[in-house]
Amino acid sequence: MSGIIFYQVKKSLDKLLFQNFLKRKCGLHEQRFYTKGSENIMNVFDRKAKRLQRDRSTQLPNFEDAQYVKDEIGYRTYDRLLDIKREFDVGLDLGCGLGYVSRHILKDTIKLLYQCEMSEKLLRKGQISPEVPTHKLIVDEEFLPFKDESLDVVFSSLSLHWVNDLPGCFRAIQKALKPDCPFIGSMFGGDTLFELRVSLQLAEQELQGDIDEIKTTYDDILSLMMDLKGMAENNCVHVRRPMLSRKTLQLAEEKYREMYNTEDGLEATFQIINFIGWSPHPSQPKPLQRGSAQFSLKDLDKIDELNKLNEDLNPNKPK
Repeated sequence: MSGIIFYQVKKSLDKLLFQNFLKRKCGLHEQRFYTKGSENIMNVFDRKAKRLQRDRSTQLPNFEDAQYVKDEIGYRTYDRLLDIKREFDVGLDLGCGLGYVSRHILKDTIKLLYQCEMSEKLLRKGQISPEVPTHKLIVDEEFLPFKDESLDVVFSSLSLHWVNDLPGCFRAIQKALKPDCPFIGSMFGGDTLFELRVSLQLAEQELQGDIDEIKTTYDDILSLMMDLKGMAENNCVHVRRPMLSRKTLQLAEEKYREMYNTEDGLEATFQIINFIGWSPHPSQPKPLQRGSAQFSLKDLDKIDELNKLNEDLNPNKPK
């Protein structure tokens, strides 16, 4: 069972009907911005531009071939989910894209799944689980419609690095999770494509004045940039330039080859930051009080002697 059931609405009457539909059919709340009213969040990323980039990427001829990094990290995120030996009632794939994680989920892991994606065109193309009932929802990661303590697991693969207020997003996810439930994810790190960024920066300056890494190679800089466009990972900051000049691209290609050329071609690095968090619960282990340690870290080289001393002091303690 699958269907796109969340549509962006503008008219107040449509919005009211939509909210009632969510509450009645899906047990969801109306869209809710997660940032606290007292906070002043700098909007670095143009979310509308990112949605358009994702929409347009689906029409590119290299669209399917360009998904290789997201396919790989999606499977790795699914594999990390399997490390948690638990069956979840309701799961959320946040920023699901083409279903990079969801397509692998089976019914012995999750009973009901929501796929959330800000791009309707990307969401329509996305694959779903072959076994798990799935609802597709058009949701911006900066607006979450889920009520408190309604989800058993949330996972997200290579989507949240475009969110303006990441701590606020994490708070909203924590509120939506039931107690003692996990949030698993991955996002591109700061060293992703440093080769391309350094080459472009040098070219422009001259003309105008639990981390994973995936390394790959390209024949030329334009092929790399076309793949980024196919992944919908092209630039979307508000102050971005509309386009690069031909001279800048030519010089960037020269800089790239000077610094990062290999026998197989131009090297490109994708840095992946993996993370996992758990919503709080009283049953979870608590840190000991300060000063309660019996031994100092500086005595680690004497661990055998300390263990023997501990056994002598506590002879009845099981080994």
